Amino acid sequence: MRAFLRYCLALLTLFLLWQLGSLALGEFLLPRPLAVLGFFGESLRTATFWEHAGASTWRIVTAMSMAWVVAFPLGLLLGHVRRADNALSPLVFLTYPLPKIVLLPIFLTLFGLGDLPRVLLIALTTGYQILVVTRASAKGLDRKYIDAFRSLGGSHAQMLRHVLIPSALPDAITALKVASGTAVAVLFMAESFATRRGLGFLIMDAWGRGDQLEMFTGILAMSVLGVLLYELCNGLERCCCRWKSLTSGKR
Repeated sequence: MRAFLRYCLALLTLFLLWQLGSLALGEFLLPRPLAVLGFFGESLRTATFWEHAGASTWRIVTAMSMAWVVAFPLGLLLGHVRRADNALSPLVFLTYPLPKIVLLPIFLTLFGLGDLPRVLLIALTTGYQILVVTRASAKGLDRKYIDAFRSLGGSHAQMLRHVLIPSALPDAITALKVASGTAVAVLFMAESFATRRGLGFLIMDAWGRGDQLEMFTGILAMSVLGVLLYELCNGLERCCCRWKSLTSGKR
């Protein structure tokens, strides 16, 4: 209950600052929050808005799912198998600092103007964050736990299930939560170019036409999408890492 009240207070503070900014800058530059919320409510009843929102949601959920399916197992492999780590880690850390958004023109050239290049770009950006954190978590596992499990006769598959995955999963999901914010930012950039569907296109199209209410409605919708993705990751963490909440509750 206290957490809910804190969230409500934070939301109220944001709307108060928004209202003060609107009064200071003028409604043309920064529309009033109630006006934006009213237009947002009207947009929810239109098929056009849901077409844009649905396209963005599909792209980002698909991309983050692809990133997890590839990056989490690969991170476990690099963190546990030294030969694989020696072979692949230099390539990973050499390309990790590269801002992936600059690859958008190349992806559009290679894969066309559809959803595929945007999904791949978001997946690449998100996957690197999950991969690096998962590798570090698996690599940092105390060797005595692995030796103890092997001394009890555990197989490689059992060790993967009962030792490696549980040790790395909480950190990997935390990386997924952090990456969700980055994924929304990349989604906006990817949708603001060479497409006519998505919340990013909606925002930039409204900005070009000078329609401030529609532009801020798109910004609000993309913000809600980011919050929902973050809360989805929180739900996954509570579901898949129940031992973490139990151990933290004992402290």
